Amino acid sequence: MSVPQNESSSINKPTSQSWSELAGAAFLMATSAIGPGFLTQTAVFTSRFGADFAAAILLSALLDVAVQLTVWRVIAASGVRAPVLADKVLQGSGGALTLAIVLGGLAFNIGNVAGAGLGVESALGVDARLGAVLSAALACGIFLLRRAIQVMDRFAQVMGAVMIGLTLYVAWASAPPLVLAAHRAVLPQHFDIAATLTLVGGTVGGYITFAGGHRLVDAGLTGIGAIKRVTISASMGVAVATCMRILLFLAALGICSQNRILDAGNPAASVFTIALGGVGTRLFGVVMWAAAVTSIIGSAYTSVSFLRGFIPRFEKMQSVIVIAFIVSSTTIFLLIGKPVQVLVLAGLVNSFIIPFALVLILLAAYKPSIVGAYKHPFWLAVAGGFVAILLFGMSVYALIA
Repeated sequence: MSVPQNESSSINKPTSQSWSELAGAAFLMATSAIGPGFLTQTAVFTSRFGADFAAAILLSALLDVAVQLTVWRVIAASGVRAPVLADKVLQGSGGALTLAIVLGGLAFNIGNVAGAGLGVESALGVDARLGAVLSAALACGIFLLRRAIQVMDRFAQVMGAVMIGLTLYVAWASAPPLVLAAHRAVLPQHFDIAATLTLVGGTVGGYITFAGGHRLVDAGLTGIGAIKRVTISASMGVAVATCMRILLFLAALGICSQNRILDAGNPAASVFTIALGGVGTRLFGVVMWAAAVTSIIGSAYTSVSFLRGFIPRFEKMQSVIVIAFIVSSTTIFLLIGKPVQVLVLAGLVNSFIIPFALVLILLAAYKPSIVGAYKHPFWLAVAGGFVAILLFGMSVYALIA
């Protein structure tokens, strides 16, 4: 039996450094998930289902944990990134996974760039196209720094705190019915499984599933000795994303409970505006910008981490390739705007990535030649398989409907 090479050298770093990297991976995953679509999606479902949406948030959070723990733990145990691991399970599957992730990530990054521009426009009144260029330039600038990855970690953490803090303030201002929301989280009058699976896909879909796991591999946090810390980091990432989801849900619920109607054109923005007036509009711009720019960074970093597994020379050119990825998506946005049809197609492709990747990850979890002495918990295997089947069925239905 061959043991992954990283297993014998797991975690010899100072505790403070490893904890910083764990937090960085968690916030990279969380802020990658909290993009423009995340904000809109939460507001739309809250206006549609009201307090009952709390149950969907609760269940989706549990499913998110199952997916993230499965992927992060197995990647850490193997000591390699997802495409290399996939190829060890089924030759050629790593290339297919990389192609889907990179193309989907590029398409969604166009939307992220557009969202950043709209955020700047709402917050400062600057033209959206100029705001998009400035935001992309900031993202590129991070990767020009000598300690780019550490700066990326810190930036994700600060932006995550900003988004949560501002949304908490709006939630407080909207005075949501907290007791009703807590009650319906456990005993909803109506439960929508499609909404739940949509939330799962939005939180762990496409590249998001691998963002934190690949960050920890790059940090050298791999092997059996790292599993406990990896588990904490993955759980932390889901907790941060879920916290933001809950706060935005409560803010929207407070508005809807006052019989106010959210603007169908921009429901998330109207939550902030109705709650706080013109100041709320500007605060939403800050939240939208923070969500979008961190998603730009997360998408670029994770997509390129897949390419690095197949093109060895990219290892020494990581920052250059990441910048090229950001510049490409920004250029496409400036030339043709936000290509809705491309984004819809990318969303459909990404919806198949989770079940496809989960099956490969679960198969790898029980191959000692890949994960060494690691023992994957039975409950995680069952939960991961359950999510894979549900999401695959939903994706097929969306394809033929």
